[in-house]
Amino acid sequence: MEFVSLETIQEIARQYGYWAVFVGIALENAGIPLPGETITLVGGFLAGSGELDYWYVLGCAAAGAIFGDNCGYWVGRWAGWPFMLTLGKIFRFREEQLMEVRDQFSKNAAKAVFFGRFITLLRIFAGPMAGIAQMPYWKFFLCNAAGASVWASAIVSLSFFVGNIVSLEQLVSWVAQFSILALVLAIAWVIIPIWWEARQAKNLR
Repeated sequence: MEFVSLETIQEIARQYGYWAVFVGIALENAGIPLPGETITLVGGFLAGSGELDYWYVLGCAAAGAIFGDNCGYWVGRWAGWPFMLTLGKIFRFREEQLMEVRDQFSKNAAKAVFFGRFITLLRIFAGPMAGIAQMPYWKFFLCNAAGASVWASAIVSLSFFVGNIVSLEQLVSWVAQFSILALVLAIAWVIIPIWWEARQAKNLR
């Protein structure tokens, strides 16, 4: 969800540098719908143009993602299901839909935390959902840290190197399209098994 323009994000990144990258992705991963991924892409792009340091941007992106998801985890663990329902209303998810996601998440918690970082919306929901599902913290931390490191390396490196070939606008558009595609596949991964089980149960009657 892009609440601000790309030009404004660039200006914020230039003004606040590494803090913008850290805070932006941390807030998104904590459950606040901010364009953290776009901020990280801008940080990598500015590193490619020499305005920021590549390794500092990478470190801030990874640290922000880990910190934000940890905050989301503990919020989910303490606030529980009512918090998820409130968050779901923001994105217009019905309670039944969230229950289905929760059940599927519990069955595949480690994969969801690791790969969810690359999927729009799931990046916001993964931390709180892991806390609600009572995922062991040590397991969550390891999966979260590994996923954050891979994600940050991929996003920052992509904008650092490819940003010298294509425009930032085009790069952001490509990443957004990939994220939407990943979201569609993730939804299908949740919905298809539920539909198949319902169909099988109907056939047995």
